[in-house]
Amino acid sequence: MTTRVLVCCAITTLIGGLTACSVNAKNATPEEKTFAFSGRTLNVKSHEIPTDLVATDREDVKVTRWFDTKAGSSKTLRWDLRGGVLDLEAGCTGLALCDARFRVEVPRGVKVLRDGRRTDLRGGG
Repeated sequence: MTTRVLVCCAITTLIGGLTACSVNAKNATPEEKTFAFSGRTLNVKSHEIPTDLVATDREDVKVTRWFDTKAGSSKTLRWDLRGGVLDLEAGCTGLALCDARFRVEVPRGVKVLRDGRRTDLRGGG
């Protein structure tokens, strides 16, 4: 009985400690990557990560990523463009806290899909 109580107290303390640590992608240092692009349609797979899609006066695709995580987190970061599909992934697994967001700048006139569905772009910025 005493062991159960101690285990429950330890788990409660651990969970409480993790929720006290906050992560926010807005506070992270941005990383950028550009991809050559000559297509007419771009499908952005964002895996439910907040992603701003912006039409700009450029010929390539520029991606900015903000990612924040706490120590001990096992992170998964990936961004690649293949065959007209821009695949963006940023997350963490296990007992971890993380937050991510992306901004994708695409050439004006390119038809952009978000996870295979037509989406509107914001004006340049």
